Amino acid sequence: MQLLSQELRQSLPALRAQETISDPIVHARFFTPDSNWTWLVTEGSPEGDDFIFFGYVCGFEEEWGYFSLHELESARGPMHLPIERDLFFRPAPLSSVVASSR
Repeated sequence: MQLLSQELRQSLPALRAQETISDPIVHARFFTPDSNWTWLVTEGSPEGDDFIFFGYVCGFEEEWGYFSLHELESARGPMHLPIERDLFFRPAPLSSVVASSR
């Protein structure tokens, strides 16, 4: 599965574009199918030969952070399954995405 489609690449706001917005729009959801890690992407920009995302990461802790496409593509869950992109995800404010996942 292609994590960063051309459509997603073009629709993502650049890094820091939503930093003054209290409830930013989540544009993509990545997840590990064999664990409980989720990456809610709010922004992203190319950097060298990689692509850097910013978003809300839910794993051992819930926190804002930067993560790269290369990191996502190389990471594996406990059963060695790759990270996937939620193909049915529709952009929405972070508050509603988090509320619907609880």
